[in-house]
Amino acid sequence: MSQVIEVRWHGRGGQGAKTGSAILAEVLFEAGKHTQSFPEYGAERQGAPMKAFNRVGDEPIRDRSGVLTPDVVVLIDPTLIDAVKPTVGGKDSTVYLINSPDSPANLKKKLGLKDSVKVMTVDATKITLEEFGQNRPNTPILGALAHFFKDVPLEAFIDHFTHKMGGKLPEKVLKANQESIRRGYEEVQQG
Repeated sequence: MSQVIEVRWHGRGGQGAKTGSAILAEVLFEAGKHTQSFPEYGAERQGAPMKAFNRVGDEPIRDRSGVLTPDVVVLIDPTLIDAVKPTVGGKDSTVYLINSPDSPANLKKKLGLKDSVKVMTVDATKITLEEFGQNRPNTPILGALAHFFKDVPLEAFIDHFTHKMGGKLPEKVLKANQESIRRGYEEVQQG
């Protein structure tokens, strides 16, 4: 049986965690993986904490339960660190990807993680404010996630977005998304 990689996204309604999860599943599916993507909401309102999940494997995935012990935790909104306790269910091998200008070492301390646990940070908010003029952090996060799914090249993420959204978005917005994905990949810090 092949390994299934589980991803848990934490964000607030309207920040793109659900969409990021869906795009990640689509990109990896197009690369030949078996994927799942599903959200979990509390009160459905903009700004409320929410979660989204992915499962990725090389064989069909039969498990339809919630993700309890993620391999990757994505925190789109760093203000949720204390509110949602993103380390719950985490393992020593769990990788944490956090939208923050702070260093991985500082966030590791703040989260109470062992030194051996991998934390990745990318200032996705800054990137999208510079590229779009709006806080849309999911596209740089997708670029940073390309570091985790090493058998799928960064260009697959950019090309997917181009094919899916080309013609639906103004050229300027499409280019901003492409550059945000690339910058998310290039500007990620690992520790």
